[in-house]
Amino acid sequence: MRFFKDLSLSAATAGFVAVLVGFTSSVAIVFQAAQAFGATPAQISSWMWALGIGMGLCSALPSLWLRKPVMVAWSTPGAAVLATAGVAGGFSMAEAVGAFIACAALITLFGVTGWFEKLMSRIPMAIASALLAGVLARFGLQAFAAAQTALPLVLWMLAAYLLGRRLAPRYAVPVTLLVAIVYAAVNDQLVGTHAAFSLAIPVFVMPQFTLAAIVSLALPLFVVTMASQNLPGVAAIRAAGYELPISKIITLTGVATLVLAPFGAFALNLSAITAAICMGREAHPDPARRYTAAVSCGAIYVVIGIFGAAVTGLLTAFPKELVVAIAGLALLGTIGNGLAVALKDEHHREAALITFLVTLSGVVIGGIGSAFWGVAAGGVALFVQNYKKPHTDN
Repeated sequence: MRFFKDLSLSAATAGFVAVLVGFTSSVAIVFQAAQAFGATPAQISSWMWALGIGMGLCSALPSLWLRKPVMVAWSTPGAAVLATAGVAGGFSMAEAVGAFIACAALITLFGVTGWFEKLMSRIPMAIASALLAGVLARFGLQAFAAAQTALPLVLWMLAAYLLGRRLAPRYAVPVTLLVAIVYAAVNDQLVGTHAAFSLAIPVFVMPQFTLAAIVSLALPLFVVTMASQNLPGVAAIRAAGYELPISKIITLTGVATLVLAPFGAFALNLSAITAAICMGREAHPDPARRYTAAVSCGAIYVVIGIFGAAVTGLLTAFPKELVVAIAGLALLGTIGNGLAVALKDEHHREAALITFLVTLSGVVIGGIGSAFWGVAAGGVALFVQNYKKPHTDN
Protein backbone atom coordinates (compact mmCIF):
# COMPACT_ATOMS: atom_id res chain seq x y z
CA MET A 1 0.00 0.00 0.00
CA ARG A 2 1.36 3.40 -0.99
CA PHE A 3 0.58 4.92 2.41
CA PHE A 4 3.08 2.73 4.23
CA LYS A 5 5.73 3.48 1.60
CA ASP A 6 5.16 7.22 2.06
CA LEU A 7 4.94 7.08 5.85
CA SER A 8 7.96 8.29 7.81
CA LEU A 9 8.91 8.78 11.44
CA SER A 10 8.66 12.55 11.10
CA ALA A 11 5.16 12.33 9.61
CA ALA A 12 3.93 9.92 12.27
CA THR A 13 5.40 12.15 14.97
CA ALA A 14 3.74 15.20 13.43
CA GLY A 15 0.41 13.36 13.60
CA PHE A 16 0.97 12.50 17.26
CA VAL A 17 2.06 16.06 18.13
CA ALA A 18 -1.02 17.41 16.37
CA VAL A 19 -3.26 15.19 18.49
CA LEU A 20 -1.33 16.00 21.65
CA VAL A 21 -1.58 19.75 21.08
CA GLY A 22 -5.13 19.84 19.77
CA PHE A 23 -6.50 17.46 22.36
CA THR A 24 -4.81 18.52 25.58
CA SER A 25 -5.24 22.23 24.91
CA SER A 26 -9.02 22.10 24.79
CA VAL A 27 -10.42 18.80 26.07
CA ALA A 28 -11.26 20.43 29.41
CA ILE A 29 -13.47 22.94 27.59
CA VAL A 30 -15.33 20.10 25.88
CA PHE A 31 -15.91 18.45 29.26
CA GLN A 32 -17.27 21.74 30.62
CA ALA A 33 -19.61 22.08 27.64
CA ALA A 34 -21.00 18.59 28.19
CA GLN A 35 -21.44 19.20 31.91
CA ALA A 36 -23.26 22.47 31.19
CA PHE A 37 -26.10 20.37 29.76
CA GLY A 38 -26.11 17.96 32.69
CA ALA A 39 -24.20 15.19 30.93
CA THR A 40 -23.70 11.93 32.79
CA PRO A 41 -20.28 10.21 32.79
CA ALA A 42 -21.60 7.83 30.14
CA GLN A 43 -22.70 10.75 27.96
CA ILE A 44 -19.33 12.49 28.36
CA SER A 45 -17.65 9.27 27.24
CA SER A 46 -20.06 9.19 24.29
CA TRP A 47 -19.07 12.76 23.38
CA MET A 48 -15.43 11.69 23.21
CA TRP A 49 -16.42 8.68 21.10
CA ALA A 50 -18.39 10.77 18.63
CA LEU A 51 -15.78 13.53 18.38
CA GLY A 52 -12.87 11.11 18.10
CA ILE A 53 -14.54 9.01 15.41
CA GLY A 54 -15.73 12.10 13.53
CA MET A 55 -12.39 13.92 13.56
CA GLY A 56 -10.47 10.74 12.83
CA LEU A 57 -12.46 9.53 9.84
CA CYS A 58 -12.93 13.03 8.38
CA SER A 59 -9.15 13.53 8.53
CA ALA A 60 -7.85 10.09 7.55
CA LEU A 61 -10.21 9.06 4.75
CA PRO A 62 -10.08 12.26 2.62
CA SER A 63 -6.30 12.42 3.13
CA LEU A 64 -5.91 8.88 1.84
CA TRP A 65 -8.26 9.55 -1.07
CA LEU A 66 -6.75 12.90 -2.14
CA ARG A 67 -3.13 12.13 -1.15
CA LYS A 68 -3.14 15.55 0.50
CA PRO A 69 -3.38 16.42 4.19
CA VAL A 70 -6.95 17.11 5.33
CA MET A 71 -7.19 18.06 8.99
CA VAL A 72 -10.50 18.17 10.85
CA ALA A 73 -10.96 19.05 14.51
CA TRP A 74 -13.69 19.91 16.97
CA SER A 75 -14.71 23.55 17.37
CA THR A 76 -12.86 24.74 20.47
CA PRO A 77 -14.46 28.23 20.48
CA GLY A 78 -17.77 26.47 19.84
CA ALA A 79 -17.25 24.37 22.97
CA ALA A 80 -16.53 27.55 24.94
CA VAL A 81 -19.75 29.09 23.65
CA LEU A 82 -21.70 25.99 24.63
CA ALA A 83 -20.12 25.86 28.09
CA THR A 84 -21.21 29.44 28.76
CA ALA A 85 -24.61 29.46 27.06
CA GLY A 86 -25.55 26.04 28.42
CA VAL A 87 -25.22 27.18 32.02
CA ALA A 88 -26.88 30.54 31.42
CA GLY A 89 -29.83 29.13 29.49
CA GLY A 90 -30.42 25.98 31.47
CA PHE A 91 -30.82 23.88 28.33
CA SER A 92 -31.25 20.12 28.47
CA MET A 93 -29.05 17.65 26.64
CA ALA A 94 -31.89 16.95 24.19
CA GLU A 95 -32.18 20.66 23.35
CA ALA A 96 -28.40 20.88 22.95
CA VAL A 97 -28.42 17.96 20.49
CA GLY A 98 -31.18 19.69 18.52
CA ALA A 99 -28.97 22.78 18.36
CA PHE A 100 -25.99 20.68 17.20
CA ILE A 101 -28.09 19.29 14.35
CA ALA A 102 -29.30 22.77 13.35
CA CYS A 103 -25.72 24.06 13.33
CA ALA A 104 -24.59 21.06 11.27
CA ALA A 105 -27.34 21.72 8.75
CA LEU A 106 -26.10 25.30 8.30
CA ILE A 107 -22.50 24.13 7.86
CA THR A 108 -23.64 21.59 5.29
CA LEU A 109 -25.62 24.28 3.45
CA PHE A 110 -22.58 26.57 3.22
CA GLY A 111 -20.52 23.66 1.95
CA VAL A 112 -22.99 22.40 -0.66
CA THR A 113 -23.67 25.87 -2.07
CA GLY A 114 -19.98 26.84 -2.09
CA TRP A 115 -20.76 30.11 -0.31
CA PHE A 116 -17.90 29.77 2.17
CA GLU A 117 -15.29 28.89 -0.46
CA LYS A 118 -16.39 31.82 -2.64
CA LEU A 119 -15.94 34.14 0.32
CA MET A 120 -12.48 32.76 1.07
CA SER A 121 -11.39 33.18 -2.56
CA ARG A 122 -11.84 36.94 -2.17
CA ILE A 123 -9.31 37.19 0.66
CA PRO A 124 -5.81 38.13 -0.62
CA MET A 125 -3.01 35.67 0.10
CA ALA A 126 -1.17 38.25 2.19
CA ILE A 127 -4.17 38.66 4.52
CA ALA A 128 -4.71 34.89 4.74
CA SER A 129 -1.03 34.32 5.56
CA ALA A 130 -1.09 37.05 8.20
CA LEU A 131 -4.20 35.49 9.70
CA LEU A 132 -2.52 32.10 9.95
CA ALA A 133 0.66 33.60 11.41
CA GLY A 134 -1.40 35.46 14.01
CA VAL A 135 -3.26 32.30 15.03
CA LEU A 136 -0.07 30.27 15.32
CA ALA A 137 2.16 32.95 16.86
CA ARG A 138 0.32 32.64 20.15
CA PHE A 139 1.64 29.09 20.40
CA GLY A 140 5.12 30.34 19.62
CA LEU A 141 4.87 32.89 22.44
CA GLN A 142 3.52 30.29 24.85
CA ALA A 143 6.42 27.97 24.03
CA PHE A 144 8.95 30.43 25.41
CA ALA A 145 6.65 31.75 28.15
CA ALA A 146 6.63 28.20 29.51
CA ALA A 147 10.24 28.81 30.56
CA GLN A 148 8.88 30.84 33.47
CA THR A 149 7.58 27.70 35.16
CA ALA A 150 9.71 24.97 33.53
CA LEU A 151 13.00 26.55 32.48
CA PRO A 152 15.15 23.37 32.39
CA LEU A 153 12.55 21.49 30.33
CA VAL A 154 12.19 24.30 27.80
CA LEU A 155 15.97 24.76 27.53
CA TRP A 156 16.49 21.03 26.89
CA MET A 157 13.76 21.09 24.25
CA LEU A 158 15.16 24.21 22.57
CA ALA A 159 18.66 22.74 22.51
CA ALA A 160 17.37 19.46 21.07
CA TYR A 161 15.38 21.31 18.41
CA LEU A 162 18.28 23.55 17.33
CA LEU A 163 20.71 20.65 17.17
CA GLY A 164 18.13 18.59 15.33
CA ARG A 165 17.60 21.34 12.77
CA ARG A 166 21.37 21.50 12.26
CA LEU A 167 22.17 17.79 12.12
CA ALA A 168 18.94 16.11 10.97
CA PRO A 169 16.24 18.68 10.08
CA ARG A 170 13.69 16.02 9.17
CA TYR A 171 13.81 14.52 12.67
CA ALA A 172 14.14 17.71 14.72
CA VAL A 173 10.62 17.56 16.14
CA PRO A 174 10.62 13.78 16.92
CA VAL A 175 13.97 14.14 18.72
CA THR A 176 12.72 17.18 20.65
CA LEU A 177 9.58 15.35 21.72
CA LEU A 178 11.59 12.30 22.82
CA VAL A 179 14.01 14.46 24.84
CA ALA A 180 11.07 16.22 26.49
CA ILE A 181 9.30 12.97 27.44
CA VAL A 182 12.49 11.45 28.84
CA TYR A 183 13.24 14.59 30.85
CA ALA A 184 9.68 14.72 32.22
CA ALA A 185 9.77 11.02 33.13
CA VAL A 186 13.18 11.20 34.83
CA ASN A 187 12.09 14.22 36.86
CA ASP A 188 8.73 12.66 37.79
CA GLN A 189 6.73 15.33 35.94
CA LEU A 190 4.32 12.94 34.24
CA VAL A 191 0.92 12.95 35.91
CA GLY A 192 -0.18 9.37 36.60
CA THR A 193 -3.51 8.12 35.33
CA HIS A 194 -5.56 5.25 36.72
CA ALA A 195 -8.09 5.10 33.86
CA ALA A 196 -8.94 1.58 32.74
CA PHE A 197 -8.79 0.69 29.05
CA SER A 198 -12.45 0.08 28.37
CA LEU A 199 -14.36 0.71 25.18
CA ALA A 200 -16.42 3.89 24.99
CA ILE A 201 -20.10 3.16 24.43
CA PRO A 202 -22.08 5.66 22.30
CA VAL A 203 -25.18 7.02 24.01
CA PHE A 204 -28.00 8.21 21.74
CA VAL A 205 -29.93 11.32 22.80
CA MET A 206 -33.18 12.08 21.04
CA PRO A 207 -32.96 15.69 19.79
CA GLN A 208 -35.45 18.31 20.87
CA PHE A 209 -35.75 21.40 18.67
CA THR A 210 -36.65 24.64 20.43
CA LEU A 211 -36.41 28.21 19.20
CA ALA A 212 -34.50 29.27 22.30
CA ALA A 213 -31.82 26.61 21.81
CA ILE A 214 -31.46 27.38 18.10
CA VAL A 215 -31.04 31.10 18.77
CA SER A 216 -28.86 30.79 21.88
CA LEU A 217 -26.83 27.70 20.94
CA ALA A 218 -27.02 26.75 17.24
CA LEU A 219 -26.48 30.17 15.67
CA PRO A 220 -23.56 31.24 17.91
CA LEU A 221 -22.00 27.79 17.49
CA PHE A 222 -22.27 28.09 13.71
CA VAL A 223 -20.84 31.63 13.57
CA VAL A 224 -17.81 30.98 15.78
CA THR A 225 -17.10 27.67 14.04
CA MET A 226 -17.05 29.26 10.59
CA ALA A 227 -15.28 32.48 11.61
CA SER A 228 -12.83 31.22 14.23
CA GLN A 229 -12.12 27.70 12.92
CA ASN A 230 -12.91 27.20 9.24
CA LEU A 231 -11.58 30.63 8.24
CA PRO A 232 -8.04 30.09 9.61
CA GLY A 233 -8.30 26.45 8.53
CA VAL A 234 -8.56 27.49 4.89
CA ALA A 235 -5.75 29.99 5.46
CA ALA A 236 -3.54 27.13 6.68
CA ILE A 237 -4.31 25.09 3.56
CA ARG A 238 -3.56 27.99 1.24
CA ALA A 239 -0.37 28.92 3.07
CA ALA A 240 0.89 25.34 2.75
CA GLY A 241 0.32 25.49 -1.00
CA TYR A 242 -2.34 22.77 -1.24
CA GLU A 243 -5.33 22.85 -3.57
CA LEU A 244 -8.17 21.09 -1.75
CA PRO A 245 -11.92 20.88 -2.51
CA ILE A 246 -12.86 23.19 0.34
CA SER A 247 -16.62 23.11 -0.25
CA LYS A 248 -16.69 19.31 -0.30
CA ILE A 249 -14.66 19.09 2.91
CA ILE A 250 -16.91 21.65 4.63
CA THR A 251 -19.89 19.59 3.47
CA LEU A 252 -18.24 16.45 4.85
CA THR A 253 -17.77 18.04 8.29
CA GLY A 254 -21.39 19.18 8.27
CA VAL A 255 -22.75 15.77 7.31
CA ALA A 256 -20.50 14.00 9.83
CA THR A 257 -21.74 16.34 12.55
CA LEU A 258 -25.35 15.66 11.51
CA VAL A 259 -24.83 11.92 11.87
CA LEU A 260 -22.86 12.04 15.12
CA ALA A 261 -24.66 14.95 16.84
CA PRO A 262 -27.07 12.69 18.80
CA PHE A 263 -24.01 11.04 20.35
CA GLY A 264 -22.25 14.30 21.29
CA ALA A 265 -20.40 15.66 18.23
CA PHE A 266 -21.34 19.32 18.57
CA ALA A 267 -19.34 20.74 15.61
CA LEU A 268 -16.56 19.46 13.35
CA ASN A 269 -14.52 21.85 11.22
CA LEU A 270 -11.25 22.45 9.41
CA SER A 271 -8.27 22.72 11.71
CA ALA A 272 -5.66 25.49 11.57
CA ILE A 273 -3.14 24.81 14.34
CA THR A 274 -2.91 21.04 14.00
CA ALA A 275 -3.13 21.40 10.21
CA ALA A 276 -0.09 23.63 10.23
CA ILE A 277 1.81 20.95 12.17
CA CYS A 278 0.94 18.23 9.66
CA MET A 279 1.28 20.40 6.55
CA GLY A 280 4.64 21.95 7.42
CA ARG A 281 8.10 20.90 6.33
CA GLU A 282 8.70 19.34 9.76
CA ALA A 283 6.18 16.62 8.84
CA HIS A 284 8.08 15.71 5.67
CA PRO A 285 10.33 17.57 3.21
CA ASP A 286 8.17 16.32 0.34
CA PRO A 287 4.72 18.01 0.33
CA ALA A 288 3.31 15.03 -1.58
CA ARG A 289 3.97 12.74 1.40
CA ARG A 290 2.68 14.95 4.19
CA TYR A 291 -0.77 13.43 3.86
CA THR A 292 0.57 10.53 5.91
CA ALA A 293 0.84 12.87 8.92
CA ALA A 294 -2.87 13.71 8.60
CA VAL A 295 -3.75 10.02 8.25
CA SER A 296 -1.67 9.21 11.35
CA CYS A 297 -3.42 11.99 13.25
CA GLY A 298 -6.82 10.70 12.14
CA ALA A 299 -5.96 7.15 13.19
CA ILE A 300 -4.99 8.34 16.68
CA TYR A 301 -8.24 10.30 16.94
CA VAL A 302 -10.17 7.12 16.12
CA VAL A 303 -8.30 5.29 18.89
CA ILE A 304 -9.19 8.11 21.27
CA GLY A 305 -12.82 7.75 20.27
CA ILE A 306 -12.80 4.00 20.81
CA PHE A 307 -11.10 4.03 24.20
CA GLY A 308 -12.44 7.41 25.35
CA ALA A 309 -11.43 8.43 28.84
CA ALA A 310 -8.44 6.07 29.09
CA VAL A 311 -6.54 7.68 26.22
CA THR A 312 -7.65 11.09 27.44
CA GLY A 313 -5.92 10.35 30.71
CA LEU A 314 -2.73 9.27 28.98
CA LEU A 315 -2.52 12.37 26.79
CA THR A 316 -3.23 14.75 29.65
CA ALA A 317 -0.44 13.15 31.69
CA PHE A 318 2.12 15.30 29.89
CA PRO A 319 3.10 18.58 31.62
CA LYS A 320 1.35 21.56 30.05
CA GLU A 321 4.74 23.23 29.49
CA LEU A 322 5.83 20.27 27.38
CA VAL A 323 2.70 20.51 25.26
CA VAL A 324 2.92 24.24 24.55
CA ALA A 325 6.68 24.08 23.97
CA ILE A 326 6.53 21.26 21.42
CA ALA A 327 3.66 23.03 19.66
CA GLY A 328 5.52 26.32 19.45
CA LEU A 329 8.74 24.72 18.19
CA ALA A 330 6.90 22.57 15.64
CA LEU A 331 5.15 25.66 14.28
CA LEU A 332 8.19 27.96 13.98
CA GLY A 333 8.67 27.25 10.28
CA THR A 334 5.02 27.82 9.42
CA ILE A 335 4.89 31.06 11.43
CA GLY A 336 7.99 32.34 9.65
CA ASN A 337 6.70 31.40 6.20
CA GLY A 338 3.34 33.02 6.95
CA LEU A 339 4.95 36.29 7.97
CA ALA A 340 7.29 36.22 4.97
CA VAL A 341 4.38 35.86 2.54
CA ALA A 342 2.23 38.37 4.42
CA LEU A 343 4.86 41.13 4.40
CA LYS A 344 6.40 40.47 0.99
CA ASP A 345 4.20 42.84 -1.04
CA GLU A 346 4.57 46.44 0.10
CA HIS A 347 1.05 47.31 -1.05
CA HIS A 348 -0.41 44.66 1.28
CA ARG A 349 2.17 44.92 4.05
CA GLU A 350 0.44 47.29 6.46
CA ALA A 351 -2.95 45.64 6.06
CA ALA A 352 -1.35 42.25 6.61
CA LEU A 353 0.44 43.53 9.71
CA ILE A 354 -2.87 44.81 11.10
CA THR A 355 -4.43 41.42 10.41
CA PHE A 356 -1.55 39.69 12.19
CA LEU A 357 -1.65 41.93 15.27
CA VAL A 358 -5.44 41.87 15.70
CA THR A 359 -5.46 38.08 15.32
CA LEU A 360 -2.54 37.70 17.72
CA SER A 361 -4.29 39.91 20.29
CA GLY A 362 -6.92 37.24 20.96
CA VAL A 363 -9.66 39.87 21.18
CA VAL A 364 -13.21 38.53 21.37
CA ILE A 365 -16.08 40.84 20.37
CA GLY A 366 -19.67 39.72 20.37
CA GLY A 367 -18.55 36.18 21.09
CA ILE A 368 -16.55 36.03 17.83
CA GLY A 369 -12.83 35.40 18.07
CA SER A 370 -9.86 37.39 16.84
CA ALA A 371 -9.41 35.37 13.63
CA PHE A 372 -12.53 36.94 12.15
CA TRP A 373 -11.76 40.43 13.44
CA GLY A 374 -8.20 40.20 12.15
CA VAL A 375 -9.43 39.50 8.62
CA ALA A 376 -12.07 42.22 8.95
CA ALA A 377 -9.55 44.82 10.16
CA GLY A 378 -7.03 43.86 7.49
CA GLY A 379 -9.67 43.95 4.79
CA VAL A 380 -10.80 47.44 5.80
CA ALA A 381 -7.19 48.65 5.89
CA LEU A 382 -6.50 47.14 2.48
CA PHE A 383 -9.60 48.77 1.00
CA VAL A 384 -8.86 52.21 2.43
CA GLN A 385 -5.21 52.21 1.40
CA ASN A 386 -5.41 50.61 -2.04
CA TYR A 387 -8.89 51.23 -3.49
CA LYS A 388 -8.42 52.73 -6.97
CA LYS A 389 -4.79 53.43 -6.16
CA PRO A 390 -2.28 52.72 -8.94
CA HIS A 391 -0.18 49.66 -8.08
CA THR A 392 3.02 51.50 -8.96
CA ASP A 393 2.27 54.33 -6.50
CA ASN A 394 4.26 53.91 -3.28
